[in-house]
Amino acid sequence: MVDCLGWFIQAELSNPHPFAARTYDIPPTTRLFLFLLFRYSDVGHCSLAEGISVMAPNRVIIDTDPGVDDVLAMLLAFSARAEELEVLMVGITFGNVEVQNCLRNVVTLFHYIEKERAWRRENGRPQGFETLDGRKPIVAVGAEEPLAEHMMVADFFHGVDGLGGIHHSHPHLSPAETWRTLFKPTPENLSAEEAAALQKVKEQHSLFIPSLKPAPEQMLDILRENEPDTITIVAVGPLTNLAIAAAKDPETFLRAKEVVVMGGAIEAPGNPPPLHLIYSPSTLSIPAPPFSLIKQTDNPLRRLLNFRNQMTPGAEFNTYADSIASARIFALTSQNPHLTMPPTLPHQKKQQLPPYPKTLSRRLTLKLFPLDITERHVLPKTMFETYMQREHIKASPLASWASLFLTATFAKNATLNPQQDPATAGLQLHDPLTIWYALSASHPAWTFQTEDVRVETSGQWTRGCCVVDRRGRPVRAGTSPLEEEVVGDAGGWRDSRKGNNVGWCRESLGIDRFAGVLLGRVFGDGEEV
Repeated sequence: MVDCLGWFIQAELSNPHPFAARTYDIPPTTRLFLFLLFRYSDVGHCSLAEGISVMAPNRVIIDTDPGVDDVLAMLLAFSARAEELEVLMVGITFGNVEVQNCLRNVVTLFHYIEKERAWRRENGRPQGFETLDGRKPIVAVGAEEPLAEHMMVADFFHGVDGLGGIHHSHPHLSPAETWRTLFKPTPENLSAEEAAALQKVKEQHSLFIPSLKPAPEQMLDILRENEPDTITIVAVGPLTNLAIAAAKDPETFLRAKEVVVMGGAIEAPGNPPPLHLIYSPSTLSIPAPPFSLIKQTDNPLRRLLNFRNQMTPGAEFNTYADSIASARIFALTSQNPHLTMPPTLPHQKKQQLPPYPKTLSRRLTLKLFPLDITERHVLPKTMFETYMQREHIKASPLASWASLFLTATFAKNATLNPQQDPATAGLQLHDPLTIWYALSASHPAWTFQTEDVRVETSGQWTRGCCVVDRRGRPVRAGTSPLEEEVVGDAGGWRDSRKGNNVGWCRESLGIDRFAGVLLGRVFGDGEEV
């Protein structure tokens, strides 16, 4: 504290200009200290506090395939205070639904944050979502399909639009489709009327900056422009955008402080679809599963292919949706990434990404949030419904919109799990948990276990599975040449030079706390429910 004040006083006394007329290149720790000092003390009433822009200690890029829990994750991120979190970019990928529906959900999310802030101001409440005041996030569209596999979506759960079908059931609540012009090059020689119309669209969507660059390129630009180890990438969808960025410029990608991934299943089973609802012995024809893996006209062959190619038993959706991308990103945690890279199969018709250089300057720090931990964090249906009946919540535009897709999701859960007791029904908060970590990563309660986790990309029954060696054999740094196959150690599982180094989350800040934290931050005044 003394050092911080001494630095500031010395700078102040040596500068003849008024404070308000100049800016300082203040170190981040000093900047945060001064911001908090002036905000929470009597000194904060002077103009001095207004001259300090604080850099949040946690700065993130969110890569997402917005379905229901993705939207909750982004709402939690944007509800953060300016000194807690800074969201630099939202990258869009295919996943829960196809990429244009994902983009529409992101735009709609910002639309309702804007409406919510206006409503809160009109009703004398703090407008919230402070992190959007400091910096508008860039929104960039990325991958439309996986690197090598057939495209798989999860609209059987999230709805055809990713949000329980509300864009179709309540079209009047969706923003006008004029926003699509923001993601297209501006035509030359616009008339005055056209230019005015475009400007109006920009003003209607003022909380984000649309990018014409593909998400992987935009991600690399941000990493280049910032100091190493200052930006965390939070990936809550398939890892295709990240894999493309890492392949294009691995050294720039490795400037990330860490990559936080919602995906995989280590000791827990995967999340396959409910086949008992898709097929029964009494069915006389080939059944149509509730979502499609390939884009073809509906016909018996497509139905058969879809039915036979559901997720493998141990795979989690994000990892399965692009197992090649997941394996490539996980490989960057190895001392020698080329040793755990996925094999190139002869039948693959898509153009493959290039291999990484054999020598890289550093390893990737990857924090994995698998089903093992995310499934334990639940928003109970009864808790949500009770909270939404509070007087100060009922008229909230954001709560009204979110209630529509969350109610549809609770109903879908009941359909998929007919044996579940309604009193204990809830929504698993897979993606939001990663944002809770991003907000509080330094808290010692977060517990991670580091293991050699690899993603299977070619197994008939195991594609998308996270593989860990459970044979209990000691792991040591080997002495034989790296490329040499050691007898009795196929794959190099016993050699620490050859495996991946993934930290997967075992414990959070509190399983029973999280639902209250989420509701309070997003829909309330920031207080935990």
